[in-house]
This record gives sequence, structure tokens and C-alpha cells, in this order.
Amino acid sequence: MRKIPTTSSWLFPPQTREIQFDEKWAFVAKKQKNCDPANPADVHKGDYWDHVAYDPEHRLVLAVIPGSRSIENAEAIVAEVKQRLGGRPPELMTSDEAPAYTSAIENAFGVPVERASNRPGRPPIVPERRLLEGLNYATVHKHRRNNRVVSVERRQIFGTKSGLDRAVEDSQVSRSVNTSFLERRHATDRGRNARKARRTYRFSKDWRVHEAMTYFTLYSDNFCWTVRTLSIREENGRWSRRTPALAAGLADHVWSRDEWLRFPALQSA
Repeated sequence: MRKIPTTSSWLFPPQTREIQFDEKWAFVAKKQKNCDPANPADVHKGDYWDHVAYDPEHRLVLAVIPGSRSIENAEAIVAEVKQRLGGRPPELMTSDEAPAYTSAIENAFGVPVERASNRPGRPPIVPERRLLEGLNYATVHKHRRNNRVVSVERRQIFGTKSGLDRAVEDSQVSRSVNTSFLERRHATDRGRNARKARRTYRFSKDWRVHEAMTYFTLYSDNFCWTVRTLSIREENGRWSRRTPALAAGLADHVWSRDEWLRFPALQSA
């Protein structure tokens, strides 16, 4: 049996250079406007968002955190990305205008700035942090009129303009700051996971099942679902289909669904 190297999370860090963050809406049992905050039975009902971190170059769902659309979950998804990449920041990170990602990225990838011992005054409650060089983060702001997007504004949050331009130029798929690849992945997931389809009577009745199906569909697709745009031509002229995990260096073959389900979640040394 082939011996597999292990780390704390995945087999080994994927070859990820670019990350897109976004949230996808769904609901459990009933929509948020129909929930009663005073009713304990409605605690785990209502709006349920998927915070997703996506590698557009390899079509890889790097991490997903289902739950409320909150600062805590934004921080959790960025922290998960840092763990999955072995602490290495990606060259380019993009998201929508949600402000929670700014502080989450700063907390996850920033290093504390040492305060001079002879500096007067009390030290700050929250220590100042400095971001590593080469980290570029930009956001996409969509201006709407009558519920239609009429213009898109791109803003740089962290990094330098030259660094951002270089990161976009080095990208294999992006030609500008965007979240379009993840938004397209959201549409695919809604088609493959019926409980998240819009304008239907199909929805999750229980939050535990909802979370389980979220992890199942998104993570199994990484290893078991071949993506047409990831195909490469072999020496014999034939096209070889690849999964996101295969393209990102996480696997050496296309996994069957049975193989993925039987793979142990915790590996022993």
C-alpha cells in the first residue's frame, strides 16, 4: 500500500498562488425574516452562508466555513487558508467589499511590531502588526442601480501597486482584480447541491445535514470531479482530464467517490 505523507491538515500544501474570498447564501428550515430571535428552536435556522476560499488557477476549493455571515467566520476562513498553505501567504488575494476580510488578513498574516522599551505612554491593547512583503490584497466593489450592476470599482487594500500589477500579470487565469471565478463556482455548487438552488422548495431542514452536505460536495469535487479547463495534452497527443487536486499537486490520480469516502480523516505516522 502506498505510504502517504501527512501534515496537520492536507497531505501537503497545494501549489496555490491566488485566492478569492466570497460568501454564498442559503438557508436552513426557513428564511431569516421568518425566524423568531426569542424562540430557542430557531437558533440554528435562517440564513446560512458559505464562506469560501477558492484557488482560481487550479479550480480548487481551498477551504469553506458554513454559518452566519460574521466577522468570526471571515477570520476563520482566512485562518484556515493560512493553515492549508503551511503559513505561506498567497501572492494575490481578492474579495468583495466585505470589510471583515481586511482585519482577518491582517491578523492572520501580519507579524507583531516590537514596541520600543523607552517609548512613553501605555502600550496599545491591540499590538500593531506589520504585513509581510509581497502580500497583495484588493477588493471588488460593485455599484448597482435597480438591482443591476452598472460599474465595478477595484481597490487595493494591502501591498504596492507594482506588486499587485505583477501578481495579476503572473496569474494564469486573472487579467484583473476579480472574484468571478468563485462566483462561477457558486453557480456550479448550486446546481450540484439541490438544497442550495434558488427559487425552489428544496432546502435543508437541519443545520447539521446542511453543513455535512456542504463539506461533502465542495471537498469531494476537489478530488473526484474532472474539470474540462484543467485538461492537459500528453505526449501521445491525447488529452488527460484532471481534477483540481491533481492540478494543485494534492493527488497523483483522479479519485473515485468511494476512494474519497474511505480515505481516513486522521492519518497516523
